[in-house]
Amino acid sequence: MYPPDKTARANQSIQEVNHLPGFKYGAYPASGTQTKPIKQIRLPKFMSLEHEREFRKLHHAAALRWLGYNGYNNEGAGGHVTVRDPILHEHFWINPHGKSFKHMKPEDLCLVNDQGEVVEVDGAGGKGNMHTVNPAGFAIHNALHKARPDVLAAVHCHSVPSKAFASIGCELEPISQDACRFYQDHSLYASFGGIVYAHEEGARLAQALGDKKAVILQNHGILTVAKTVDAATFLFGAMDRCIEAQLMADAACAGRGTTTKKIGHEEAEWTRNVYNDEMTYIMFQSW
Repeated sequence: MYPPDKTARANQSIQEVNHLPGFKYGAYPASGTQTKPIKQIRLPKFMSLEHEREFRKLHHAAALRWLGYNGYNNEGAGGHVTVRDPILHEHFWINPHGKSFKHMKPEDLCLVNDQGEVVEVDGAGGKGNMHTVNPAGFAIHNALHKARPDVLAAVHCHSVPSKAFASIGCELEPISQDACRFYQDHSLYASFGGIVYAHEEGARLAQALGDKKAVILQNHGILTVAKTVDAATFLFGAMDRCIEAQLMADAACAGRGTTTKKIGHEEAEWTRNVYNDEMTYIMFQSW
């Protein structure tokens, strides 16, 4: 257990370790060998905004495929992933209505403006797909992208664990190292106003999210956000599995007449701070 009074020093250590040249989590040179710079995955840098658009669309499609092949597209059209356009900042890319996540390609993605209109744009990365989009997806994500200029990507799907957990009306608890990733960095939208078609409901969801990385939508599911679609997708999958683990742990404890053991505040906070944006982006690359 990490000493509670050492949290400030530990947080400083995280920053120092992250700046070590050639550092990579879990990679160490063999004893007695000559060390060389370790090749490491980094957040990408782009030569042009057109190149960045092309990259975002490619990873957007890859994220949708990952979600599809992991069972997050089994509720028909009930799921959507958006990525802010790097050139037209008030526009975002979204998956077309009714197309399986498993077969998504960059050219299938639709570009939508803040009025909900699907638009066509030329340039690197291809044209936008002139196809209908999920109106609920637009209402949720448009409000979110407006409220959070720092958010470049958002993921929302209807998984069985998240739907079950959302009906309880509580937040995720720090019962594991992985769950600490969301410790005091997710919120609960304790209301259900039906399918989100209205701008007002979308705005309330965005307000509930606040400045956090995830929100549990009561009687609905979960939504995650990040500065890359890779990170937002990883967070969605990670949160869904943490929710499943908590449901299993709570059920086991109920049968034994006990409760789960929670990680302390200082330790949970320190662990959460290890999972920065770059590390979360890197985590998705292994999937």
